Amino acid sequence: MKKILLLLVVVAFSSCSIKFNGTSIPTEMKTANVLFFENNATLVVPTMATNITEALKNMIRNQTRLNITTNNPNAVFSGNITNYDIRPTTIIDANNSGVANTSPMNRMTIRVNVKYTNNLDPKASFEEPIERFIDFPTTGGNFTQQEPELNRKVIELITQDIFNRAFENW
Repeated sequence: MKKILLLLVVVAFSSCSIKFNGTSIPTEMKTANVLFFENNATLVVPTMATNITEALKNMIRNQTRLNITTNNPNAVFSGNITNYDIRPTTIIDANNSGVANTSPMNRMTIRVNVKYTNNLDPKASFEEPIERFIDFPTTGGNFTQQEPELNRKVIELITQDIFNRAFENW
């Protein structure tokens, strides 16, 4: 009886995928590569391309069992930064009363065109833009001091979107 129970447990855990943090990656997928995301935006932050590339690599390393490799990977991420801008914006208050917030705000937006190639299942591959933003007050600090942290927050949102888009649809 114990052998049958053990066999059932083994069969149950040898299904087609393994889940990590709400994502599902096929057991046959072992490796991924993240190519350098070039910065083609009109407004260029010198470290942004490296930061996006490394943030995506770290997310894959920390949230999956996949190894990052350049040698015949099962999955490849590539892309480029197509937009980075900061614009004034009006924010409606959190109570949704329709009243505009009286403190001046800006919106930082980053747009990335990303291509995901799944070499094991080409139908799961995609190429699409991903855009995220963060609103921040224009008062209360020098923008040059705020910019690195704002960039980090938006890059985190973008890499999470890329990761979810690639690995949630198994």
